[in-house]
Amino acid sequence: MPSRRKRSRTIQVNYLTRAEGEAALHISMRDGEVVDLRLEIFEPPRFFESFLRGRDSREAPDLTARICGICPVAYQMSTVHALERICGITIDPAVRALRRLYYCGEWIESHTLHIHMLAAPDFLGCDSIITMAEKHREAVERGLRIKKAGNAIVAALGGRSVHPVGACIGGFTRAPGREQLSALRDQLLRIRGDAVECVRWVASFDLPAANRDIEFVSLRHPDEYPMNEGRVVSSKGVDVDVDGVDDFFEEHQVPYSNALHCKVKGRGPYFLGPLARVNLNFDRLGAEITSIARETGISWPSSNPYTSIVARALEVLYSVDEAIRIIDSYRPPDRPAAPFEARAGVGRAVTEAPRGSLYHEFETDERGLIRSARIVPPTAQNQARIEADLRDLAPGLAQHPQALATRMCEMAIRNYDPCISCSTHFLKLNIEEL
Repeated sequence: MPSRRKRSRTIQVNYLTRAEGEAALHISMRDGEVVDLRLEIFEPPRFFESFLRGRDSREAPDLTARICGICPVAYQMSTVHALERICGITIDPAVRALRRLYYCGEWIESHTLHIHMLAAPDFLGCDSIITMAEKHREAVERGLRIKKAGNAIVAALGGRSVHPVGACIGGFTRAPGREQLSALRDQLLRIRGDAVECVRWVASFDLPAANRDIEFVSLRHPDEYPMNEGRVVSSKGVDVDVDGVDDFFEEHQVPYSNALHCKVKGRGPYFLGPLARVNLNFDRLGAEITSIARETGISWPSSNPYTSIVARALEVLYSVDEAIRIIDSYRPPDRPAAPFEARAGVGRAVTEAPRGSLYHEFETDERGLIRSARIVPPTAQNQARIEADLRDLAPGLAQHPQALATRMCEMAIRNYDPCISCSTHFLKLNIEEL
């Protein structure tokens, strides 16, 4: 009986477009079976954890904001919350509200950037936002209007929209007046209809069917949709305070990547980000937004990673409404930041960056100098889950032309909106059939 001929095939793409940072994906297959799959992060390590050592803790919020130009607010907020736990600082409720408003601004601008400029071209058959603008100009202009409102919020509280400097231990360097926030409110009201239309627009995309057994992880707050505070929970039973995170989650090094991989102890990879938050906090979105979410035809909670783009749009709409609510009830605090004295200790915090839960841990000495720092970005935590999705996708790639196979891989990766530079503490694609 003649032996069956074995096909050999290599697909290579030099870089993943429409993602922040650089990486390579290598897939080896034999007779349709995945033999080896590596998402190789070759973006150089950033060494933030190392050069924070010995610095005054008051410098840390401005330094960690430089980790990411897209989500600096998240890095500032996780930093200040962790350091405030060491110092035992009590935050003025008005300052707490401003921090939530600050986060709304970042979610609006970051999510809108991803939806319109990074992910939507995939679903609309376009190579880039430039090509998409030629065919879908109205949608691109809508995205720019929404993003502008998010940038304005970050600039009002942080002094500027990129690498803001307004947040500090205890609060902010200055608190805005009601007049300044009233101008933001008018801008938010003008784009709220855009945010609703954005949800309906992305829900109309032809989303691939890919229901998977996924463990979703996010913060959960007893009263609010989670941003700055809450317990870490999962769809498979994890429920822990921030100080117990290491009891349930662990990092490990893989030889082919400059980013650590993470897993739930005793189980495996997990999924962070807007889809995880919506799945685990759907009841915190409010009646109007949950009604709009159900109108999309998606069954929530959703185990399809491709519905992440709809979850992002829902969070944009939520952030617009939450920002308006905060501005309407705002009363300037007596002082923009609470006073504090340096202490020795260890502080931990998790806040919800646009891409998912961002963990910070600091140890300080009695002078407030940082003895050690540990930063676990959401993209690093999602790396193993991304590989799992690609492993499910890989067997079907050999039957497709190179361009389509590459696009399918890129779409699967972009579901997580990876910020690869953050994760190095995508896409050169190489598929080899052995």
